[in-house]
Amino acid sequence: SGSETYRGSWKATNLNGTRSEMVFDAKTLTIKDSLGKSVKLDYTQNSVNINNSVETYGIKLGDGRGYQINFPRANDESIGLIKDENGNPIYAISRNDYVTYEELYKLN
Repeated sequence: SGSETYRGSWKATNLNGTRSEMVFDAKTLTIKDSLGKSVKLDYTQNSVNINNSVETYGIKLGDGRGYQINFPRANDESIGLIKDENGNPIYAISRNDYVTYEELYKLN
C-alpha cells in the first residue's frame, strides 16, 4: 500500500497549467479535473529511494503504467513532482496551493 508520505489530498498542476485535485488512499488514486470529473485508479507502491533526504516513491497503476512521486526538497514533503517512468515531469503537487513546475524549482 502507499506510503503515508504521499497519502491524502494534493493540488496538482500539469505542465500546461491545468489544475486538478488528487487523493491518494492506501491502494487507490482519485484524480478530479477542473470540470469536476473524477477518475479512480488502483495502484501499488513498488519502490522507495531516499538520497540526501530527497525522497522518491515508485508506483504502478492497475493498467501497468508506472510513475514516480518525487519530493525534491530535502525534508519537505508538502510539495513535490509526479514524473513518468522516464523521469519526465507530469504534475507539480502541493498540499496547500497550486504550484507550477517552474515555481517548484525556483523556490529551492
